Amino acid sequence: MAIDSNAAGQTRDQEKPITCPKCNAPMEKVTFQSITIDRCTACKGIWFDALEKEHLKALAGSESIDVGAPAAQRRDQPVRINCPVCHTLMIRMVDHEQPHLWYESCTVCYGVFFDAGEFRDYKEHTVLERLRDVFHRERK
Repeated sequence: MAIDSNAAGQTRDQEKPITCPKCNAPMEKVTFQSITIDRCTACKGIWFDALEKEHLKALAGSESIDVGAPAAQRRDQPVRINCPVCHTLMIRMVDHEQPHLWYESCTVCYGVFFDAGEFRDYKEHTVLERLRDVFHRERK
């Protein structure tokens, strides 16, 4: 049985399946090098346990785990989803280097959920995106 410790000192049984916090479909295990994440079998969103997204961002080619097509998101409505690990209400976060990129984060276990396509976007920060970020609209 694989057990993972997170920054809060809590443990998560990596073998216990979780469901997608957005669409409630089962999530499958996907491993890139030695890092295993959970990916939704339906919407292709990705769940990262504490610090997994940072470790994967540093690895060349890790964007291959993000196989879903980005969907248009309604940014004017609040997203209310519960953490698939500890079941607490997650909060919306904005990446400070890419303010157009929004994702959900758990304040208890420090896990993060990216919708399909968001991890690829998180990995590539182009000159055009840097320009767009300078002129981004204030978030509601």
